[in-house]
Amino acid sequence: MLAETQPGTIAVIGDLMVDRYIVGSVSRISPEAPVPVLVHGADRIVPGGAANVAANAAALGAPVVLVGLVGADAAAEELSGALALYPGIALDTVVTDPARPTITKTRVMSGRQQIVRIDAEQTRPPGADIEVALIAAAEAAIARSAVVVLSDYAKGVLSDAVIAAVMAAAKAKGVPVIVDPKRRTFEAYAGASLVTPNRRELAEATGLPDETDADAAKAAEAAGRQFGGDVLVTRAEKGMTLWRQNGHVLHVPAEAREVFDVSGAGDTALAALAVSLAGGQSLEASVGIANAAAALAVAKLGTAVVTRAELRAALERSAARVEHPGALVSRADAARIVAAWRANGTRVVFTNGCFDLLHPGHVSLLEQAARHGDRLVVALNTDASVQRLKGPTRPLQDEIARARVMGALRCVDLVVLFDEDTPLETITALLPDVLVKGADYAPHEVVGADVVTAHGGELVLVSLVAGQSTSSLVAKARS
Repeated sequence: MLAETQPGTIAVIGDLMVDRYIVGSVSRISPEAPVPVLVHGADRIVPGGAANVAANAAALGAPVVLVGLVGADAAAEELSGALALYPGIALDTVVTDPARPTITKTRVMSGRQQIVRIDAEQTRPPGADIEVALIAAAEAAIARSAVVVLSDYAKGVLSDAVIAAVMAAAKAKGVPVIVDPKRRTFEAYAGASLVTPNRRELAEATGLPDETDADAAKAAEAAGRQFGGDVLVTRAEKGMTLWRQNGHVLHVPAEAREVFDVSGAGDTALAALAVSLAGGQSLEASVGIANAAAALAVAKLGTAVVTRAELRAALERSAARVEHPGALVSRADAARIVAAWRANGTRVVFTNGCFDLLHPGHVSLLEQAARHGDRLVVALNTDASVQRLKGPTRPLQDEIARARVMGALRCVDLVVLFDEDTPLETITALLPDVLVKGADYAPHEVVGADVVTAHGGELVLVSLVAGQSTSSLVAKARS
């Protein structure tokens, strides 16, 4: 997404809103009633709902076609003026309904504290003629787009008929549909590629908890069965969990941020996800990008927009947190770093092994692996894992010593430990572009090869140096 290529056009379809902020300061209580007295300072109007998704997508560099309803009123003009600050948003598919007001949410703020919110809205479904106009507008927008986003705030725009028409048009063109849901359950979104509920929405739709990563994966699987697509759960301080129909699960931890306001953070994440996909990134890489965008949004006050420059800088900082080339990091940190690398067009290579007593054969394999991409990640079996595989006398060097030696090699960019018998969980978490093993393996014997190739990556088998092995070195030393 954040490479220099232009993302494809995104159709954003859903409930348009005006977010109005009345900002001032409170220093006393009214003598008329036990309420604070706000000394008015300023007013601010920003796009809300689906309009906020569109503004964020445009700020991230994507052309946008926006579909939704506004009234024939001053609030509609205010929304148009607020969207004009984001070049690249086409408004010719916005439908006007004189029978309903433009949805407006007014927040009264004292400094950073919200005192009260006032909603002006009508949530009943529009009339038949307006629904027909919405369907026509949605079909026209989809015809111009590479990715479709449904931003459902349950305000009447996304009726069953509109959703069905969107799914049919998207299927006919072969473009993915991402849904931010508000339905009680998700059957109405059948045909969507991805639905992105938050924790509360997931729990309501499935009746299942979302406390642990395993809980989230199980609930997401249940939600996926309701509409037949993948599920991305946004879990606030617990990060995000992606569950895919092929059974693969990715947990992305939240980035530590001081939280000022969560208003619109979901819209920002949704926009970043869509723009990344429209730019050719994989779904897994796009989830990492969306996670970083959400972290930036919650650090801002009110409904906020994250720019392309801000997100690029955040991703670069994230990747730069590695202390030095070859640094040893946790699996969660490795997933974050790899996502940041990939967001900038980096081709990531992965290999694994015990690498006990590093020898020329190992070095040759690693150098060959590094030539197949831009960054090389090496996963090392922990001491416990090595003992289960090779017996109680191994490893000869502990995991920290092996990681330190491995990380000192010029061709190695990142080292991560795994405690399981195989690196499958680590491969699934990182989803490298290239998986490398020695030519002594047959392709069907390589753990994780199916995972990598299923996500568009490749398996590479490299030649080995004859007569080089740790076992032979140990035997020679003992003799």
